Amino acid sequence: MGNLTITNKVLDRYFDYLIKFDDKTKKKLIIKLTKSLEIKEKKPFDLKSLFGAWKDERSTKSIIEDIKNSRIEPRDINL
Repeated sequence: MGNLTITNKVLDRYFDYLIKFDDKTKKKLIIKLTKSLEIKEKKPFDLKSLFGAWKDERSTKSIIEDIKNSRIEPRDINL
């Protein structure tokens, strides 16, 4: 999941809402936020890691033909 950066103005709006919580709820929120700081950041997703993932014995022409043949025209749908 990516990080979200917000302005101080938006942060103040959140705080105005959160300050109305009861003390128990505030403590739970503090704990969750503190734990979220301790989570190690994952490596960014690398699109190149998907290369070579498709395995198929058919030729390119055969795959294209199968895709075209599997298409359904609106007039072919029985409602």
